[in-house]
Amino acid sequence: MTSFTASAPARANLIGEHTDYAPNGGHVLPTPLPFHTTVTIEPNGTDRFTFVSEKFPGKVEERGLEEAARGGHWTDYILGVLRVCSTKVKVPGLKISVTSDVPIGCGISSSAALCVAVARAVKALTGASWDDVEIALIAYEAEHDYVGVPCGKMDQFASSVGREGQALLLDTRTLEFRNVAMPEGVTLMLVECGHRHDLAKGDGHKERIDRFHQCEEACEKLGVKVLAELDYKDLPRLEALRPIVAQRARHAITENRRVLEMVEAIEKGDHARQAELLAQSHISQRDDFEVSIPAIDALVESSWEFGVRAARLCGGGFGGAIIALVPNEKVDAWWEFVSKQNPNAGLITTSALSKGKNEHAA
Repeated sequence: MTSFTASAPARANLIGEHTDYAPNGGHVLPTPLPFHTTVTIEPNGTDRFTFVSEKFPGKVEERGLEEAARGGHWTDYILGVLRVCSTKVKVPGLKISVTSDVPIGCGISSSAALCVAVARAVKALTGASWDDVEIALIAYEAEHDYVGVPCGKMDQFASSVGREGQALLLDTRTLEFRNVAMPEGVTLMLVECGHRHDLAKGDGHKERIDRFHQCEEACEKLGVKVLAELDYKDLPRLEALRPIVAQRARHAITENRRVLEMVEAIEKGDHARQAELLAQSHISQRDDFEVSIPAIDALVESSWEFGVRAARLCGGGFGGAIIALVPNEKVDAWWEFVSKQNPNAGLITTSALSKGKNEHAA
């Protein structure tokens, strides 16, 4: 039988963390990365699905569309997409093969890359007319509703709609977006801290749900649909909230504004302002949203000590990686300094942003 293959990229988020899910409804600024997940599907003549992955050699999983999620098992993401697709087109039983060079659990959205790749493969198989936005929404529904990850729409849009070498300014409330040129003269450094996260289960999942509800409480008490409706001038209103709710709301409100200010700083070529915004983003995630961990803070503080302020936690938190925008001429010295102070850290990738392509990856 004929097989169909599709791929999708991982992403890094320059700024705009925890602004994209429902109670917050803010802006984000992700960019696709030169890591990809590739999915090959082939009808198998049954109504069942078999799954194989190069990451689990010799192991074959078999499941049906009617099955419930298995608590974040890797096949949940694929089955979730197939279930959503089956409400739109007829999806036959399939043999599904997955290959990927996307690091897992590092905060660069390996799950969204998988979901988008599956949706693209089903589109190729069925001849569906879905555009990139529709594919992103299929991937989001699968991950959020079926797998149960308390995510927003940023990751799926970055993987499906984003273009390599550019940032994607996305308003997660209206889903309006536009491409933004990446900062010039700097290299995007992604460094994992050695502690991987899992937002589909475990402590990270519970903490994410708690913050979701705290932001909902803030919206209710402040009389807004989403916290992105508010601005710096509204911060004094947070004094009426429970302290922990005020913290969460302060992060969501200020982080949304930082995204828009970052775009302005990029378009003006203001590297000092870009750096300060990323540093403020990390401090807010650490102190107000409380999603950082000591290993992440140590990496960021090493970058700051070296003299590169443009560094922060990247991704959902509770582990994962940092992103840093390092002047091209200082990349080697920066990594030598940071890695010496953090021996458990690992370099995920370095991308020369002004060239819009990957230089090397580890």
